[in-house]
Amino acid sequence: MNVIKHTAGSDPSSVAFDAIEHAKARDIDYVLVDSAGRMQTNKNLIDEMRKIKRVAKPDLTVMVLDSMIGQDAYNQAEVFMNEIKFDSVVLTKLDTDARGGAVLTIVHQLKKPVLFLGTGQGFDDLIKFDPEWYIDKIIP
Repeated sequence: MNVIKHTAGSDPSSVAFDAIEHAKARDIDYVLVDSAGRMQTNKNLIDEMRKIKRVAKPDLTVMVLDSMIGQDAYNQAEVFMNEIKFDSVVLTKLDTDARGGAVLTIVHQLKKPVLFLGTGQGFDDLIKFDPEWYIDKIIP
């Protein structure tokens, strides 16, 4: 796996552009652009994300949500949907005491599918979303 980065303070959209060009030059099929935990309350960061999306022209935009933030997960998703648009959701930190029930609201209100669930810190702890497993988790 290659990591493309620039020096601190660089324009994030230029990093995304360079990563895509790097992948094209090497016949790499996928590029993951991580926006590093942008908060929906910071207008400048939202504007940066709009620019990243304009420059990168992604095939898929995934919203990664922390199950521990409760109802704020929906609030965050709603702002991002209105401002940037996303295609699907990954819900993390389901290995904690949090149940992640807000994802039901996100799926219902925003009509976005959940792709994966994070159940730990390792790569193998990212599991494909299974509705039955999830229901058993939130309604013990």
